[in-house]
Amino acid sequence: MKEISKVIKEQFIEVIESMGLSLKQEITPDSVLLETGMDSLGFAILVTKLEQELGYDPFVLLDSPIYPKVFKEFIAIYEQFGYRRIQ
Repeated sequence: MKEISKVIKEQFIEVIESMGLSLKQEITPDSVLLETGMDSLGFAILVTKLEQELGYDPFVLLDSPIYPKVFKEFIAIYEQFGYRRIQ
């Protein structure tokens, strides 16, 4: 199985491109999500695609809402719940 962060980054770029956008800079762990050009619909699409790919939506599993600000925080949410699913 691919590393979760790699799957997320691939899907992130795919959604950006499907929206007719292009990234101004490469996505790094410290990339600010609001500066990527993706809007709330784009993030909803991304989370749906990731649920199909990974088999879970961590935002549904959270006890309280979390709004990641940077890419590494977004990945950390998926990793936290992905590791729980595997164990």
